[in-house]
Order: sequence, then structure tokens, then C-alpha cells
Amino acid sequence: MRILHTMIRVADLESSINFYVEVLGMRLLRRNDYPTGRFTLAFVGYDDEAAGAVIELTHNWDVNEYELGNGFGHIALEVDDACLACEEIRARGGKVVRDAGPMKGGTTVIAFVEDPDGYKIELIQKKNS
Repeated sequence: MRILHTMIRVADLESSINFYVEVLGMRLLRRNDYPTGRFTLAFVGYDDEAAGAVIELTHNWDVNEYELGNGFGHIALEVDDACLACEEIRARGGKVVRDAGPMKGGTTVIAFVEDPDGYKIELIQKKNS
């Protein structure tokens, strides 16, 4: 078994695709409209779906807003340098909600950014081995 994807519902599909592609540097892997179901699925990721887990952005055509709830935590991405990643994300118009620094009670360097719908993405700096 392997993880295929994580699905999140998004209110503005174009804005979300732009964030994940232009701000976080992923690729739009595929996009399909389902007119009878009135939704669109877009898959974004760094690798092809056969090579790694991706994010499924689900846009329900008749929904303009979602409540995030308190059960979802975040999506985690590994980065070489969390400080540099935050700078680059800000320069591309992204929103950094926690600057890079050691995690509470630990030494791992992390940061958090937020997508257009308010979903949190954790940036975890690679450890030097």
C-alpha cells in the first residue's frame, strides 16, 4: 500500500491552483470537470502520481466557502532551507503565518504558510545528515 493523495475542498479553484503551482512550485498534473456531478478535480504535486503522493483540489461548483473545522491539521512539505522558502513564498504573494524557527520543544526548523482557503502548509527543513 501507499498514500495516493490528500483531498481538500477549495472555494476558488483557479486561485488554489495558482497558489500550489506558482507559490509552492508544484505542477498541475491533471484536471477534470464532472458536469453531471457539478464539480472539478485538479491534482497538483511535485512528482507524477505514480512516483509520489499528490494533493487533490476538489471544487464543488455550487459552494463558495467552506468551514475548515478543527480536525484537519496541515499538509507538510520538506524544504532545504525554511527561511529561504518563506522569503520565496512571500515574494510570490504567499502568506507566511509562522516564520521559520525551531518547533516548540524541539530542534527541527519549521514554518507555516496558508493557502487561499486558509489551509495550513508546514515547511519542514531537511536535517543535515
